[in-house]
Amino acid sequence: MQKIATKIFIIASVAFGLIGITLVLISGGPDTPDTPLMEFLIRLLAVCVFIILPSFALSIAGKYLDKK
Repeated sequence: MQKIATKIFIIASVAFGLIGITLVLISGGPDTPDTPLMEFLIRLLAVCVFIILPSFALSIAGKYLDKK
């Protein structure tokens, strides 16, 4: 289970980085209203965070639980 959680963590982290870079590149600035694409990317960014956190916790917990 630790290997699966680690792979999910790596994939979600890479996706988070790519989505974040894309969001920064397409944003027009603070005074520009959000487009539907930007809102979608912001939601994807939030989804990535909610995937990264539990998979990181499972990866670390699996590492320490295997030592017993």
